[in-house]
Amino acid sequence: MRVAIITANTEIYRETEADESGAVIREMMKEAGWDIVFQKALPLDRKVLGTVMQRMADGHLTDLILTTGGAGCKPQDCTPEATKDIIDREVPGIPEAMRAHTMNLTMRSMLNRGTAGIRGDVLIINLPGKAKAVKADLRYLLPELNHAVEVVKGEV
Repeated sequence: MRVAIITANTEIYRETEADESGAVIREMMKEAGWDIVFQKALPLDRKVLGTVMQRMADGHLTDLILTTGGAGCKPQDCTPEATKDIIDREVPGIPEAMRAHTMNLTMRSMLNRGTAGIRGDVLIINLPGKAKAVKADLRYLLPELNHAVEVVKGEV
């Protein structure tokens, strides 16, 4: 299975901050046996984020796109909107489950606006921007990600 990792954070894109959450995703996905085909920090720009995700999905470059960052309530946060702009169908159960799971860790998870959806045969999931929250959510999702991607691709 192939995964693309997008960090939506202008400061990380400008290389003035470290990409801790992207590194967590990379390590966890490698440990789970996924092939990382793309990893990049992008600015918090709805059009840029949407265009990159759309091109990756339409070009069949990956089976799964995981984003981190840009899904909170700050004025510049736009990852969920960029995702919704390009998906064909939403998969609301994934972000609902993540928020419910992390509410046990921090009540602040209710401020996460992340979404999930399908474009063509690619699953896209918005993860939180903080490394600790990414680790908790991805650990929770990993047992079902292979199956989810197989379903989206019509293999199950």
